[in-house]
Amino acid sequence: MSTIMQTVSIGRKPSPVTLTDKATAKVGELLAQEDTEGLALRVAVRPGGCSGYSYEMFFDADIAADDVVREFSGVKVIVDSASAELLKGSTLDYADGLQGDGFHVTNPSATRTCGCGSSFS
Repeated sequence: MSTIMQTVSIGRKPSPVTLTDKATAKVGELLAQEDTEGLALRVAVRPGGCSGYSYEMFFDADIAADDVVREFSGVKVIVDSASAELLKGSTLDYADGLQGDGFHVTNPSATRTCGCGSSFS
């Protein structure tokens, strides 16, 4: 089981999402492949999906004034303020196994999730 990495706080808002060791390593590897300065992982929640909201993750270099920014072992994570409320206390993990590789969000605020694991309410 992965341990959760300690965060370096940037700003005053609590961290809405924490990355495990495996997630941090995989995101760092993917960022290195991008070979672009200033990129960070943006984690967001958007309306849609079979349960009401869906998770969205992509690399971004733009940081808004109200974004929550945290760093996990050199990997910068950005969450917009609206998504931060829906992600509060969440953990992002990465697994590779027989049923495929991928990121998984564990969200204590989710009251219902779909079978695919990418949407919640």
